[in-house]
Amino acid sequence: MEIIGEIQSIIYRNETNSYTIADFETEDELTTVVGYLPFVNSGDTLKLLGKFVEHKDYGRQFKVDTFEKIMPQTLESLEKYLANANIKGLGKALAKRIINKFGEETINVFKNEPEKLAQVKGISYNKAQEIAEEFMQNWEVWQIVGFLERFGIGAEHAKKVFDLLGKNAIEQIEANPYILIDIARGVDFKQIDHMALDLGINYDNEKRVESGIKYALIRSTYNGHSCVLKENLIQYVIELLDVQTENVADGLINLRVKNEIVLEERQKEEYVYIYEFYKVEEEIAYRITDLQKAKNMKKISHIEEELKKVEKDSDLELSERQKEAVKLVNENNVVIITGGPGTGKTTIIKTIIDIYESKGKKVVLCAPTGRAAKRMTETTGKEASTLHRLLEIGKFDEDSFYKNTTNYEGSPIDADIIIVDEMSMVDMFLMNYLLKCIYKGTKLILVGDVDQLASVGPGSVLKDLINSEQIQTIHLDKIFRQAAKSKIVLNAHRVNAGENFLSKEEEQSDEIKEDFFFIKGNNEEKMLEEVVSLCTGRLKKYGNYDFFQNIQVLSPTKKGILGTKELNKMLQQKLNPNINNLPEKSSLGVIYRARRQSNANKEQLRHLLGKVQSRKNRNGKRNF
Repeated sequence: MEIIGEIQSIIYRNETNSYTIADFETEDELTTVVGYLPFVNSGDTLKLLGKFVEHKDYGRQFKVDTFEKIMPQTLESLEKYLANANIKGLGKALAKRIINKFGEETINVFKNEPEKLAQVKGISYNKAQEIAEEFMQNWEVWQIVGFLERFGIGAEHAKKVFDLLGKNAIEQIEANPYILIDIARGVDFKQIDHMALDLGINYDNEKRVESGIKYALIRSTYNGHSCVLKENLIQYVIELLDVQTENVADGLINLRVKNEIVLEERQKEEYVYIYEFYKVEEEIAYRITDLQKAKNMKKISHIEEELKKVEKDSDLELSERQKEAVKLVNENNVVIITGGPGTGKTTIIKTIIDIYESKGKKVVLCAPTGRAAKRMTETTGKEASTLHRLLEIGKFDEDSFYKNTTNYEGSPIDADIIIVDEMSMVDMFLMNYLLKCIYKGTKLILVGDVDQLASVGPGSVLKDLINSEQIQTIHLDKIFRQAAKSKIVLNAHRVNAGENFLSKEEEQSDEIKEDFFFIKGNNEEKMLEEVVSLCTGRLKKYGNYDFFQNIQVLSPTKKGILGTKELNKMLQQKLNPNINNLPEKSSLGVIYRARRQSNANKEQLRHLLGKVQSRKNRNGKRNF
C-alpha cells in the first residue's frame, strides 16, 4: 500500500538505526507511522510503502516497509522543510524570507541559481553558495534509501551505509557493489552480483570472488557455525559464482593476506574463519583459561562439614555425584555442570547458593533468556536475571556487536560466584562479553545440557568447552527418584541415548506419572481433532488441567490447518465462542475476544465481592 503526505512531528527516533515513530498527515487523515526512516525530519514530504496495522496499545498505525522522499508540494510545506532540514545557518526566519522572495521558483533557485539567494536579507554571497550546496547534498542523501532497495537492503541499513561511506555512497557502491557485503547483514548477494555483472565486472574478478567467499562465510554463521571446512567452502563458492577452483584459492590467499579470514588446521582438516569470529574464539579461550588459573580466592574451608550442615538444615540427602560437583566448584574457579533433565542440576545450584551465601559470599544467577531466568528464580528461590540485563547490553547494533565484539568493554560484575544456567543457548559473542565482565578470582559455574536448545547466534560454546577437556566438568547421568516418576524425563533420556519411548509394559508402574503421551498420526484433519479433544476436556482426568490456566499448544509452523493461525481460530471457536455477545475486536484477520468466565471464576468473583461488601458494612465505606 502507498500513502503520500508530510511528517508533522517526530515522536520518537532511535539514533542508532533511525527507527522512527512520527505523526504523518495525508490529504485524508493524520496518522501515526512507524519504521526505519533515516534522514527524515519534520516537514519532509514522503511517499511511504507499507501497510496499516493495529497496535494493541496505540491503535491504528502505518508500518513502513520503505519510503521515498519527494519535494514538498506546497509553499507552506517547503518553508517548513527548509526550516527543519538541518542546513547550517538556515532557520525559520530565513526560510520564510526565501519563500516570500522566490515562491514557486524556490527549488529551482537552490538547484540552478544559488547566487540569487544573496538577494534575501541576511544571506551573503558565500552563505548563499554554502546553503545551496548543503541543500543539494541532502537531496543526494535521500536517494540512498531508494538506491539500496535495488540490492535488497532495507531502510534500516541506509543510515549505516551513509555513515560508513559518506555522501558519495552511491558512487562508491556503483564502482564496487560488493562493498555492501561488508556493511549490512542479510543482504541479497545474488541481486548485488547481478548488478555488478551488469556494470561490466568479469566473472573471475578478484573483488567478486573475495566477496563471494565472505558471503559464504557470513551465511554459514546464520546457521550457528563459526567456521567452515575449506573444501566445503571452495565447492560452495564455485557453484555460487560459476568460477574455477584456482579463482577461489587465489581469493582465499588474498583475504588471508588482508587479515579478513583465518585458516586453521585441526585434525588434518583446514577450517576457514571470518577474522573477527576467530578472534572471538581465541579471546574466549584466553579469558576462560586466565580465569581458571587465577588464585582460588573464594575457596571455603571444611567443605565436607558445610555439605552436612546443608543436608541437615534442608532435610536433603545429596548423592555422591552432587557432593562431588560442589567440591569441584570449591576447588576450581571455572566448572561446568552438565546433565539431562531430572539429574539434580538445580539441587546442586541451590546447595552452592546456601553454602556460599552463609559465608557472606555474593552469588549472582543468570540465564540467556527471560523464560530461563524466570524458571531459575522459581526453582532456586533466588532472583535471576538475563545475561543481557546483567551485562547491560539490552540494546545494541547487531552488526557492530557481532563484528566488533572484541572492542566491547563491559562493566565488571559485582559477584563472588556467577552461575549461568541453560548454557547451551549462549553463543560465542555473548560468552566473550560475559568473560570480559568477570573479575579474576570470581568463580564461574556453567550449567546446561548440550542436548537442549542450541544458541541462535554462532558457536556451540558449552559443547566445545566440554569437548576441549580443559575445563573441570561434572557429568550427571543419574535420574533422581522424583524425576524418575516423570515419563517426560524418562523419554527425554531414552531419546538422547538413541532409544525408543517407554513401551506400554514399562509404563505400567504405578509410580510413573501420566505426563507424556505420544499420539502418532499422518492425517491433518484427524490430528486437528486430537488437539481440540485434548484441549477441551480429555486432559482433565490426568491432572485437572484447565486450558486457560495450564495448557499450551505448540506448533512448528504458522501455515496450514495445524499451524498456529488456524489452531488459534479453531480453539477459540471451541473454548471461547461468542454466545453471550462478549466484547471483541477484529484486526488483520484475527478476532480478539474477552474470555468467557467459567463457573469457578464466577464463584471466585462472588466471594471477592462478598469480602468487599463485608468490609463496606464494617467501615461504613468501600475500602479497596
